[in-house]
Amino acid sequence: MNLFAHFQARFPQHADQIFLETEHGRTLSFAELDDTTARYAGFIQSQGVAPGERVAVQVEKSVEALLLYLACLRAGVVYLPLNSAYRESEMRYFLGDATPKILVHAPKDENWLAPVCESLGIRHRFTMDVDAKVQSGSGDWDKNARNCPPMAGFVDQRDNDLAAILYTSGTTGRSKGAMLTHQNLSSNALTLHAAWGFVPGDVLLHTLPLFHVHGLFVALNTILLNGGAMIFHHRFDAPAAIAAMARATVFMGVPTYYTRLLTEPGFNAAACQHMRLFVSGSAPLLPETFSEFRERTGHTILERYGMTETGMITSNPLHGERRGGTVGLALPGVDVRVAKDDDSTALPNEIGHLQLKGPNVLAGYWQMPEKTAEEFTADGYFKTGDMGVVSADGYISIVGRSKDLVISGGYNVYPKEIELLLDAMDGVAESAVIGLPHPDFGEAVAAVVVKKAGAVLEDAAIIARLKTQLANFKVPKRVFVVDALPRNAMGKVQKNILRDQYGETFADKN
Repeated sequence: MNLFAHFQARFPQHADQIFLETEHGRTLSFAELDDTTARYAGFIQSQGVAPGERVAVQVEKSVEALLLYLACLRAGVVYLPLNSAYRESEMRYFLGDATPKILVHAPKDENWLAPVCESLGIRHRFTMDVDAKVQSGSGDWDKNARNCPPMAGFVDQRDNDLAAILYTSGTTGRSKGAMLTHQNLSSNALTLHAAWGFVPGDVLLHTLPLFHVHGLFVALNTILLNGGAMIFHHRFDAPAAIAAMARATVFMGVPTYYTRLLTEPGFNAAACQHMRLFVSGSAPLLPETFSEFRERTGHTILERYGMTETGMITSNPLHGERRGGTVGLALPGVDVRVAKDDDSTALPNEIGHLQLKGPNVLAGYWQMPEKTAEEFTADGYFKTGDMGVVSADGYISIVGRSKDLVISGGYNVYPKEIELLLDAMDGVAESAVIGLPHPDFGEAVAAVVVKKAGAVLEDAAIIARLKTQLANFKVPKRVFVVDALPRNAMGKVQKNILRDQYGETFADKN
């Protein structure tokens, strides 16, 4: 069951119906979507990429980037979206691990990506240059692909055939490629489409990135299953989003989007009167944001919970109580349990490890069978790494993370990756990277660095160095230089003490 077939079956009868419109007035009809994705898919095939092989994409958000994702599904190849902020060392690892047959990237990265691809034997490399003014993705990819004869139909796929690989990380710092099948994506999208009550006439306001599960597999896939339509913004801008809500009915965002909307004086019930649903995810929604949003607009945000490896797991109900501070109930078809350290089932309101089973759970980690085995229980439940509780009536709350993870602005940041770079710097004895409360990003990345005897370390210089090595969202917003890190009796760094010590760093700062 090719996921594209699910979408195509729900395209409207009138092919000239508009699927999307950008903030600059560019439109794309379903006929254009069908024709262009067929040509893109035909071009992928012409480059000798067989079903199951990978196509890597590191470009800014655009209509063409969206069409390229759909073309990969259509051609039966594995889509590999990469954050546009990733730099050379990160890209070398991802490309070397996934071994894609094609890389599509921004022209500005030509100088450093060309030698990377040459050293890794990636022969097919194309550019996609995004003009934000019209949200068009030009470049030699689009020029070549649009002139290619269209592929007829789509490549048949089995449920367990891979549709995408998305890289996530662990506390070891080595990124893992989560293998997501056509069944994983289609089952989750169909479940969300029903759970969130999509109906003909719904219009999605899309302001999320396209390299992330939230923007790609949650927002985009659900509206495609609805047969359109979508207002497609290059990035989130609060005033522009508010203006677009006069024509939209559904909005999906990370908590940072909601805090920024609430800073706009004109954001009130009148501005939201055309809206049906606001969904939040990718990071915890603060209780004060949840309450203030309801008071200002009369709408109650629907918070849900998911992961790269599983898609969406839980959701507050469309009809019924949307309980602040919780991520709602297990979605239909998803079995969620809370397990204690001894693997016994936790009682209601007892903290334990969240585990789940369902058709949405990844097939495994790319080329990491041992890691795949580690992340599943003996009876087949996936270990999320999150700690949670379930109320007597089934509402789930996330209370912490057993995995050492920071979520900043909806993006996952893995401290070990940053710590390895810090520890390699001259004058640094050791480091600890933590997340601190931030009124805009939810959590901000901060680093606590121990200097070697006689060394002189400057926080600004450390940050500047990291900016050349990491995507910007991973770079610490503050670096604290100290003489020693707090440790327990076993010698383990007590990051909880550091979080308490520096917890007010970003208070009342945006």
